[in-house]
Amino acid sequence: MSGYVLAIDQGTTSSRAIVFDGKQKVVGSGQKEFTQIFPQSGWVEHDPEEIWESVVWSVKAALKKADVKASDISAIGITNQRETVVVWERASGKAIHNAIVWQDRRTASYCEKLKRQDLEKTFTKKTGLLLDPYFSGTKLSWLLSNVKGARARAAKGDLCFGTIDSFLIWRLTGGKAHVTDATNASRTLMYNIADNSWDDDLLDILRVPEAMLPEVLDCAADFGVTEKSLFDAEIPILGVAGDQQAATIGQACFEPGMMKSTYGTGCFALLNTGTDMVRSKNRLLTTIAYRLDGETTYALEGSIFIAGAAVQWLRDGLKVIKSAADTGDLAAKADPTQNVYLVPAFTGLGAPHWDPDARAAIYGMTRNTGPAEFARAALEAVCYQTRDLLDAMHKDWKANGKETVLRVDGGMVASDWTMQRLADILDAPVDRPTILETTALGAAWLAGQRAGVWPDRKGFAKSWARDTCFEPKMDEKTRATKIKGWKDAVRRTLSAG
Repeated sequence: MSGYVLAIDQGTTSSRAIVFDGKQKVVGSGQKEFTQIFPQSGWVEHDPEEIWESVVWSVKAALKKADVKASDISAIGITNQRETVVVWERASGKAIHNAIVWQDRRTASYCEKLKRQDLEKTFTKKTGLLLDPYFSGTKLSWLLSNVKGARARAAKGDLCFGTIDSFLIWRLTGGKAHVTDATNASRTLMYNIADNSWDDDLLDILRVPEAMLPEVLDCAADFGVTEKSLFDAEIPILGVAGDQQAATIGQACFEPGMMKSTYGTGCFALLNTGTDMVRSKNRLLTTIAYRLDGETTYALEGSIFIAGAAVQWLRDGLKVIKSAADTGDLAAKADPTQNVYLVPAFTGLGAPHWDPDARAAIYGMTRNTGPAEFARAALEAVCYQTRDLLDAMHKDWKANGKETVLRVDGGMVASDWTMQRLADILDAPVDRPTILETTALGAAWLAGQRAGVWPDRKGFAKSWARDTCFEPKMDEKTRATKIKGWKDAVRRTLSAG
């Protein structure tokens, strides 16, 4: 077998496919954006057919660019935007509705209703999650209630539910495999992370028939084989993990106390807590980091809904920048005497606030405020939100007195200005790796080591390499003043504030 592994990275705004060689180097990639659908304020959808077509196109483009045939690929690893829900017909594979995206807030009132029934403690105890529209369960319940005949058809076994990984595997295998992995299952509000099984009590509350749910496997497992007609060869699918868990794996954060933070559309920080399932007292999430060989490793997670999406807003909404890459240089030119804060609650606020009704606001503007100050405020917002998450994590769990190792990845970390400001606001070093494609790399490693063509966990961890370590340079008085201003801005933005 060759050492070539194909990673499918199905994200929120685009699908990518990356071919890695036996030395874990990128040798070819393909990427295709797809349409963001906004039917109402706070609603976000994707067309599952467009996602599927973008994945197939990206895989073919990556194989062509790498100059390898599908028959040269030892295995496929899949990573995906988490919590996004698809329901499709078992007979035809056709979706009954657009996918409801993780950012979608349409079930906020339903979550509030469940909270009023004092059910949040039940969900949190079993799933490690909070009752928020972010997660899959209430989205699925909405689909079953709002698509005519859906709940009855689901009960009869005519419909399949899945997060994007499940939908892709179903399509890739020609409907032969209806499966998911433990990380994606752990984000649905229906999966008991202590028992590692779908939870009957939660399914009853959400009125979800068990017949429509996928089988849950380890992150490295036999998920099925692709139809030969797709890529001219059958390729085994041997690795699956939700995007944030895949990035944790790609960053080789295998030891308790190691933390990764991914800066893409949103920002997601995971702190490895080992086999210790830490119950957060600071409104963080307890989640499955990965499950390998039947052993579950847990993590504390903080989710920020808007990170890179704020930069997209500057580019596409306000049109004050031409490309995302301009933002760091522009921020560096901002007037240091202006304290402009952007609280990017465009779709509510995530951890540790969990306020779906909050909406974005800008504070501290003067007549002199311009594009440079907006750019700096957008980038600093990411840094402040990360600080909020790190503070909450340290309150919940101490890694035997060790300093947290923070490894960063995602599109935003290419900006030196942003990473330096992150280190300054955190008052902690920030490690940027040489390979920034950590999400795809994590999925590829799961598949590659399962196929026996890539190194084991220990060998993979040794291969992780640092590009730059950003050390904090900001003086304590400036940092404290800036953080105080941020906390005041958030307080003013919260819906109850």
